[in-house]
Amino acid sequence: MQLGTALARVEQDSAADQSALDSLHERSADSMPAPRTNVSVRGEDVAAEAQDLFGNDAAATFDIDVSNFAGNRRVLEYLEFFQLDARDRFEIWLSRLGRYEGMIRERLRAHGLPEDLVYLTLIESGLSNTAVSRARAVGMWQFMSATGRGYGLVIDPWVDERRDPFKATDAAASHLEDLVERLGSVYLAAAAYNAGAGKIERAIARLPGEPDSVDDQTFFEIADNHRSLRRETRDYVPKLIAAALIAKQPGRYGFTNTERLPPLVFDEMSVPDATGLDVVARLADTSVAALLELNPQFVRGITPPGRDVIVRVPRGRGARVAERYAELPVNERITFVDHYVTYGQTLSSIAQRYQVTVTMLQAANPHLRSHALRVGQRVIVPMSGRVVPRGAWSNPPEPRVRRVSSRYRTVSSVDAGETKHRVAAGETASAIARHHGVGLAALLEANDLTMRSVIRPGDVLLIPSR
Repeated sequence: MQLGTALARVEQDSAADQSALDSLHERSADSMPAPRTNVSVRGEDVAAEAQDLFGNDAAATFDIDVSNFAGNRRVLEYLEFFQLDARDRFEIWLSRLGRYEGMIRERLRAHGLPEDLVYLTLIESGLSNTAVSRARAVGMWQFMSATGRGYGLVIDPWVDERRDPFKATDAAASHLEDLVERLGSVYLAAAAYNAGAGKIERAIARLPGEPDSVDDQTFFEIADNHRSLRRETRDYVPKLIAAALIAKQPGRYGFTNTERLPPLVFDEMSVPDATGLDVVARLADTSVAALLELNPQFVRGITPPGRDVIVRVPRGRGARVAERYAELPVNERITFVDHYVTYGQTLSSIAQRYQVTVTMLQAANPHLRSHALRVGQRVIVPMSGRVVPRGAWSNPPEPRVRRVSSRYRTVSSVDAGETKHRVAAGETASAIARHHGVGLAALLEANDLTMRSVIRPGDVLLIPSR
């Protein structure tokens, strides 16, 4: 399989994941219909099972508090959602657990965290390393770039370690440990992972009275206060509990044919300069898809030029691949470069720049519309048998800052007391913050954005209280 085809299949799979995740995150438990009667496990059955599983049966245990909340209405509704609406995709996600669950549990345990927080990956990304949310959160653990960098992840046009399941899991475990220490509760930490610690602390402060302490029950108290949190955060822990219930014993919930993928096992080798993963796959006698799965952090399917990096190859083949690579001529390390279209470029001008034919470009990009190139669009350029000059690489375009528009529209929230703003064409986050008299940092935190996030016309931003 060619690298371009393999990358395209990864993108298609990620798109299917994202469609299901968008449906999950946009679905409000407040607007869900009453539970239906054709599900495999009804609410009263779940409550009874909770007593059976957690009251007397030590063989089936959770290290997050599931038993006290398994009968919560929102938990039951998300149980139903996973069993019916998102069933096909959820089954795929359960299968992916086999790849990573052992590794994630080990890292959570090392940080003194409940191992069942592994199920956050089901509701964050469906365990997709290439998932990208609308807010530009990336990877299995859905890190924003600022948070990822804050926990030591490398993020640049060549390498995005938010997509590396091993390094991202280390960062996520550190982040969750910090949140648990700050908030004093696993479920409050989970909610803060979704919404930010400051927002959860403010929600707790709005509770009536002066609580002596906080615990997991506190999450459900602030979730019932609709003025405090957006719906996605109010439903975040119920989603986690529902996903955990199914993942722990899938057969009880009708997932009887799920086959878990085996854990990833691999050797590591050092690669000193730009090299295509398709070339490494050939040296390792494996498929391009297998190399992409082992190395999703290389966002372009190529290791970065002029930088020594570690590449994973199938277990038992590291020494042999290293020997073959040492004997590989420099001009055979790269089979293609990726070009990002700039203003005014045509397929002919791109072909001329790289001294290839238009026919070659069309063959490498079967879905490319030559008369409808978009600025920033990626074009794969075949370069087999030639040394790629340093100046041939182009980088993806950075998100552009939009001009400030005088058109502002404030829309009322469905939750009384909240103010929301629908973004008009040309507006920026800083201009919206000024218009509403709030700090830019507060606006970004309230909407899980960073300074690099892109807002689009039609997006609805929550305006924090002053």
